[in-house]
Amino acid sequence: MLLRVRVTLPDRPGTLGQVARTLGVSGADIVQVVVLERLGGRAVDDFTVVWPGAARVERMLAGLAAIPGVRVDGVWRAIGAPTTTGQDAELLAQVAANPVDGVATLVDAVPGLLAADWAVVAVVPLDWASRSGEAGVAAIGHASWRAPVPPRLPEVTPLRARAMTSPDGHHYAVAPFGRAGLVLVVARDHSEPLAAAGFHSTEVDRLAQLVRAGAVILGDRLDLVGTPPVTTVT
Repeated sequence: MLLRVRVTLPDRPGTLGQVARTLGVSGADIVQVVVLERLGGRAVDDFTVVWPGAARVERMLAGLAAIPGVRVDGVWRAIGAPTTTGQDAELLAQVAANPVDGVATLVDAVPGLLAADWAVVAVVPLDWASRSGEAGVAAIGHASWRAPVPPRLPEVTPLRARAMTSPDGHHYAVAPFGRAGLVLVVARDHSEPLAAAGFHSTEVDRLAQLVRAGAVILGDRLDLVGTPPVTTVT
């Protein structure tokens, strides 16, 4: 199976090699490394690895924990192939080529781009500000494959791009389209024995950029999301 492993490590020569060797010895085949952050002598890296299904993840975690200064932030199943440069542009090109299904195209693709489990477009009511403490009042405009029915929605307001974690351990990233009360919600489910990492700020920024670009491309079509179709009676 394909796993995503997020590691915080000292940003000094040799440490990345130690992590890579430990992953290899434990049975993981590294297919991609993405640097999410380098700040204050520390780095946050995402490793996408092919993991033998019969092997125990605990062996890998123990090996990584034995490296001085290394912390494992999360290990979770990755959906689809590792991300490559140009995928965001390709997705937006698909949205522009078929704007009628543009929102559905965006929602269905985002989980694969962000190593998430599912995504939905939530339609937040115009009077959300007066519904203090009332979570999950949004309707669903479109849901991706694997989204629970009904989907578990976090408190998506205030309407700004951000990451959050629910009390039961599920991770979310949300980004507003800026019109029609639409918000794209992406989720990583909490599951045992694996525990996903929360959404990093670079992932939230990436989601926000996709949503802003999608909003520019789709324009007035966003006003139709979540609106029941008009049936003509003859």
